[in-house]
Amino acid sequence: MAEATGRQLIWETMITALLFARLREQAGTACDLVEPGVATVADVYRTLRQRHPALEADLSLVRAARNLEFAEWADPVVDGDEVAFVPHVSGGSQSLVELTSEPLDARRLESAVAHPGAGAICTFTGIVRDSSRGETVTHLEYEAYAAMAERQMRVIVDEIVQRWPEARVAMAHRTGRLLVGEPSVVVSVACPHRAEAFEACRYGIDRLKESVPIWKKEFARSGAVWIEGAEARAGPG
Repeated sequence: MAEATGRQLIWETMITALLFARLREQAGTACDLVEPGVATVADVYRTLRQRHPALEADLSLVRAARNLEFAEWADPVVDGDEVAFVPHVSGGSQSLVELTSEPLDARRLESAVAHPGAGAICTFTGIVRDSSRGETVTHLEYEAYAAMAERQMRVIVDEIVQRWPEARVAMAHRTGRLLVGEPSVVVSVACPHRAEAFEACRYGIDRLKESVPIWKKEFARSGAVWIEGAEARAGPG
């Protein structure tokens, strides 16, 4: 009994990582233990990939769950957590959500949602323009509450899929310094028909502007100003 209790104690102070379906076959195991000290869900998966190099490298093809609830890659983990990694469910909607300081590529997001049943792909790309409020803009800076922003973007994707069940959605937003002409946000939606694709894409960008905690600072010749409220929602990116 004491030995069993000891084993249970060791198990509970580790992070249990589970793999399913294609990921399980790639790794050659369904369960692995990760030592305490990793900070996020992404860190757990990174540890698994170091141990099992054949494991899927493209995070857009993997979903994570923490303690039986779907999770974001930046979500924190603690000792005793159970973290599972799964492919997108068969027949389910494919989605991609990104908050990144790297340049955005609308074609890559379109590729992420494209599939043989998609008769239409509608993409909105917000671009940094060279003027605002009657002044010449030199550049923008975007700041985000990253963990909350990614979670809220995922909520919007789920809302789109509830309204348009056959939709596949990709949504990405830049952070950091952006120059004039650079894309700041991309929303791409694939649907069987163009009407749904148009409607779902517009819904996605409108909801993102309303509810995702990302803030824009405009730099003009007269100085810099944070764009907030209705003025922010009216802006291009």
